[in-house]
Amino acid sequence: MVKLSRVQESWQHVGQRFALVLVFLCVLSQMCAGASIVLRDVTKKTGITFKHTDGSSGSHYIMETVSAGLALFDYDSDGDTDIYFLNGAALKGKKFKTTPRNALYRNEGGWRFTDVTEKAGVGGKEYGLGVAVGDYDNDGDLDFYTNNYGPNVLYQNNGDGTFTDVTKRAGVANGFKVGAGACFLDADKDGDLDLYVSNYLDFSYDKHVPISRRGFPVYATPRYYLPIPDDFYRNNGDGTFTNVTESSGVGQHAGWGMGTVCADYDNDGDTDVFVANDIAKNFLFRNDGTGKFEEVGLMAGYAYDLHGDQQGNMGVDCGDYDNDGLFDFYVTSYEDQLATLYRNLGDGMFEDVTMLTGAGAGTLPQVTWGTSFVDFDNDGDRDIYIACGHLQDNVELYDDTKAYLARNILLMNTGHGKFVDISDKGGDGMKVKLSSRGAAFDDLDNDGDIDVVILNSRREPTILRNDSPSKGHWLQIRLRGVRTNRDGVGAQVKVVAGDLTLIDEVHSGRGYQSHYGMRLHFGLGNRKKVDRIEVRWIGGRMDVFKDVTANRLITLTEGNSKIEPK
Repeated sequence: MVKLSRVQESWQHVGQRFALVLVFLCVLSQMCAGASIVLRDVTKKTGITFKHTDGSSGSHYIMETVSAGLALFDYDSDGDTDIYFLNGAALKGKKFKTTPRNALYRNEGGWRFTDVTEKAGVGGKEYGLGVAVGDYDNDGDLDFYTNNYGPNVLYQNNGDGTFTDVTKRAGVANGFKVGAGACFLDADKDGDLDLYVSNYLDFSYDKHVPISRRGFPVYATPRYYLPIPDDFYRNNGDGTFTNVTESSGVGQHAGWGMGTVCADYDNDGDTDVFVANDIAKNFLFRNDGTGKFEEVGLMAGYAYDLHGDQQGNMGVDCGDYDNDGLFDFYVTSYEDQLATLYRNLGDGMFEDVTMLTGAGAGTLPQVTWGTSFVDFDNDGDRDIYIACGHLQDNVELYDDTKAYLARNILLMNTGHGKFVDISDKGGDGMKVKLSSRGAAFDDLDNDGDIDVVILNSRREPTILRNDSPSKGHWLQIRLRGVRTNRDGVGAQVKVVAGDLTLIDEVHSGRGYQSHYGMRLHFGLGNRKKVDRIEVRWIGGRMDVFKDVTANRLITLTEGNSKIEPK
């Protein structure tokens, strides 16, 4: 036997490692070449004529940069997902011939939408920023709340296709602030939905700071304005709310709030609150189960990125990207910063795994906004969509490496804890170049895959139809609470199909100042049925459903073992 020298052994090991790297790269290359996610731009066929404005007059007021989010929800309970777009309003020095308004579009099926704003009574002319949807009065239909620059608005659904502004009676106008994301959640487990309202910063026209860069006027960073605490309202159960910001613990922490999402990250049976803060540490408000919160972002590893840096964070969403039964969080950010993936370690701690997983691919040069974990190809793992667009409208004049308009990003989950940027192979919908803000995700045509709606600053929206060739099976679940809140907000669902175990939770308010996804969607790959579904309702009750056929939407009612189709 020939004995190898240490040098030869060393080179042999190098060769083996190099071979492994080549194999890995080949696998990734094959995955990219065979990318099975295709998103088509169908905006023109929808009949949607909405156009966003940020109300700009040339003065570069800071709220212009962060408008706006949108909501996907079934406002008329007909089984189709409708669209509500937030709009800006005229700021000082700006006049419009026709006053801008928010817009509600009813889904007629077949990718046709009808503007029902006036009929529904929801053509708010406030300066819209964020929105959340929830049945706050538990009467069986969905209400919604808009978080604005100026007084906020709560719209009560009348159950006949119309809404009533009940803000004054409910007591949730929230003063005159620059709003951001908002969420409904049952923080104290009493069966009705409370309200978390994120605030961006302290602004008034007399506090406006004019800024220029290389002689060109630009938008000031949030550091020129003081941060303020978010607000928290407890539902009194009689159509009114009480502001408990101070007593809840939320009021002790001032930040530049942007996107928000609520989720039970530590699996203790109550709902916690995650806030993406601009240019500052993120907030994680851990719930003690009674609606009292402790801010634990730094302790949990969510406040800063891997390097201990604060970022210009925009949106935040959660999902179990690695199917380990724990909710992970994805946070978008400013240019020259990676959007960040925080992996849940299962002991109340998070780890920034962005570089390890490839979850920041393509994001470094972009300003990133709306985002979500979505299984676009129904293969049993969640991909990531990221909306992009600069906030400086004249950035090209002083930096020829940047652009106001940008393409969005699509990251495909390989199923092995890694992500691959397939934006160039993701269909013509990924070639659209605008300045995007809010993004929302749901099955608009009820065909079993998830579509995309994007609100673009100063332009028409983008509607993307999922035409992915994947034949993966799927299951959609709608919850009906009885003792708990009507739509099961905060309830956690586990789906077991053979060797695949998936979890999700019903959220109200998420991503970048938007709302979507109250029907839970599970991609099942080649699995034709689900062996077991577990629903853990807020308050701890567990319902179990067995042997469920795939490829359909089902309704699961609290305390009822019968599965209802649609």
